[in-house]
Amino acid sequence: MYRNQDILSRVERILPKVQKPASYTGGERNSEVGDVRDARVSYALCFPDFYDIGMSHLGVKILYSLANAHEGCVCERVFAPRADMEGAMREAGVPLYSLESFTPVKDFDLVGFSLQYEPCFTNVLNMLDLAGIPIRSSDRRELTPVVIAGGPCACNPEPMGDFIDLFILGEGEEVTVELLDLMARAKEDGAGREEFLRQAAKIEGVYAPAFYETSYKPDGTIDSVTVKDGAPEKVRKRIVKDLDKVFFPDKFVIPMTETVFDRATVELFRGCTRGCRFCQSGFINRPIREKSPATVDRDSRRLCESSGYDEISLCSLSSSDYSGMQELIELYLEWILDKKINVSLPSLRVDNFPEETIRKLGQIRKSGVTFACEAGSQRLRDVINKNITEDEIMETARLAFSDGRTNVKMYFMVGLPTETDEDVLEILRLAHAVCDIYYAQPDRPKG
Repeated sequence: MYRNQDILSRVERILPKVQKPASYTGGERNSEVGDVRDARVSYALCFPDFYDIGMSHLGVKILYSLANAHEGCVCERVFAPRADMEGAMREAGVPLYSLESFTPVKDFDLVGFSLQYEPCFTNVLNMLDLAGIPIRSSDRRELTPVVIAGGPCACNPEPMGDFIDLFILGEGEEVTVELLDLMARAKEDGAGREEFLRQAAKIEGVYAPAFYETSYKPDGTIDSVTVKDGAPEKVRKRIVKDLDKVFFPDKFVIPMTETVFDRATVELFRGCTRGCRFCQSGFINRPIREKSPATVDRDSRRLCESSGYDEISLCSLSSSDYSGMQELIELYLEWILDKKINVSLPSLRVDNFPEETIRKLGQIRKSGVTFACEAGSQRLRDVINKNITEDEIMETARLAFSDGRTNVKMYFMVGLPTETDEDVLEILRLAHAVCDIYYAQPDRPKG
């Protein structure tokens, strides 16, 4: 197994001085070990947040396994260090490195960032600086490294347009493979950076800011956009049409330290038809596409067998809207009872509560259920088009508690348009009302 011994030895001297040292050592079970030096193309998959957050993200797990399964590619993970580790790295002259081989990030062909939320934008710039990669794309002259970015925030790429060479708009599984092949050919042909970016811009779902020149009006709004060098006038997001055929890992890397979500995560579907006005994901992930129950069951079995997890989290924007839920539960019950595996439904709507489903899944153990109420007052829920009533919320809580559950998690947002102080106080009142329902249960657990 190849590891950069110079970087490794310096990191080993740093680790006793920092918190959560296991976040910086790699070597986890199911991690992919290749040789960056001999790879046809190398890919540093970067998550601009801490290890325990990034290792809980399903998209990172999918792209990591996908890239390593591609012939001739070596993909390694990179996360943002905490302040103590970053300070120690800068003091010791240690550049940002990959977990698998301790290779400096600047030595990879492709450096990809997942933009999940706007506050991570500055983390991207800090990671580029720590890696020794010029922050502005215009200052990068050689073919490699090429800095790419995708994820939800790539749907509005302009705030990061000066720093990212290529944005992936939409879903990344198919585009990633095409970019890996393009980079491999560019290296073999001795192509220059500009030629690579020009060819990448022709891939559906890829936006190359270098080929778009924007002029602005005096008030700061856009006046015109000039397209250069044959780039498409409009870049259309990439959509995976058949989720039953799309790549999905049969194993996850198992962290050696605590992470935010430590369980097997399996997708049910992508997209949503609800149209809540606050929800970016419900719009950018359209159209709705489901995995078949058989595919979800197969993926769940493989992950539990290879990773040892005893909990499956079913991932979607609204799990109770999955049309194949009853069939899936019947498939699950053929094996999860014997293996004592719990199934979690983290995204439920109170106006579509799958009571029978929850009851069947509760045969293993009574986990909590999670609902997104979003606002405490009916007025504000109507404003954001969250079409649920307080009566539905109360009835859903009653059903959950009467089935033996001891907790209900409710999501709320503060800062919605037209919000008043009274709307915020309604969150507290609603939470108390749900607690009252629990304590009113005659057979609730005591103690």
